[in-house]
Amino acid sequence: MLQLKQQLSRITEKERQEISAFLHRLRQQSPVWQKEMTRRMAEMDAGKKFRLPRKPAATA
Repeated sequence: MLQLKQQLSRITEKERQEISAFLHRLRQQSPVWQKEMTRRMAEMDAGKKFRLPRKPAATA
């Protein structure tokens, strides 16, 4: 992992962007990611277009 990080630190910004896009595509192929996107789309189809951030529970 260290060797990979060192190599990445020496490449150009354009190459980093290409690697980032590649990793994003890999993530989109994950069953976990696909399941989450399916859930979110179902929420949107049901009319839930946004979420309010959760507030932390108050402590006494």
